[in-house]
Amino acid sequence: MAKRDAFLLRMDPEILAAVRRWADDDLRSLNAQIDYLLRQCLRDAGRMPSPGTGRRRGGAAAGDKDPGEE
Repeated sequence: MAKRDAFLLRMDPEILAAVRRWADDDLRSLNAQIDYLLRQCLRDAGRMPSPGTGRRRGGAAAGDKDPGEE
């Protein structure tokens, strides 16, 4: 099993309630829902490799320039 770090998360009560409802709808724990959402956002932002590829989304290699950068 992968090592997991614990930390305290302070959150607006309305956001917490909304995420809790979403977790219930998806049959996940609140913790699993937050983990799922963070992973999804990180992949979408290109900050975490997509599952099974080992590369960042978009395929840009380290050191590649951003579009428009010269």
